[in-house]
Amino acid sequence: MHWRNNQSNYGAVIIVLHWLSAVTIIGLFILGLWMVELNYYDTWYKQAPAIHKSIGILLFLVIAVRLLWRLTNPRPAPIGNPLEKHLAEWMHRILYLLLFVTMIAGYLISTAEGRAIEVFNWFSVPATFYGHEHQEDIAGEVHEILAWLLILLSSGHALAALKHHFMDHDTTLLRILGFNHDD
Repeated sequence: MHWRNNQSNYGAVIIVLHWLSAVTIIGLFILGLWMVELNYYDTWYKQAPAIHKSIGILLFLVIAVRLLWRLTNPRPAPIGNPLEKHLAEWMHRILYLLLFVTMIAGYLISTAEGRAIEVFNWFSVPATFYGHEHQEDIAGEVHEILAWLLILLSSGHALAALKHHFMDHDTTLLRILGFNHDD
């Protein structure tokens, strides 16, 4: 397997970043659903949000690297009819946009009172936009709605890959799993 993408296959870097992102997004979604149900007396009341924020910041960095890699590497030609190819391109664009806006909304929740976000005590991300009336509430609503939309569209993305594999019998799914062909 190659490190970089080529015209027919994804490289190891994008495959690892793709699956790392997917697992992290699902994990953050589940953690977010769980932590909003905690009350003040739960042991995880402060720890769960801190973990969610830290992983969210790291995911932001991973997605930024992934997007940069995507923009600077060839991409394998999409498989499918012209409509499927067009929809796939737009789905990827929408997923990237949703990821960034969801994470920015999370940042705005966490920094609404002007406090930096501590990332596992490794480094801090300063509050740069804060103190606006209802910032935490508005950003919280946006974050939750977009997180649900992200999970919904990601599920559609996964179902499309399964459709390509089981119904169309093409290599779309195999390529992102790292089973290269035509090397």
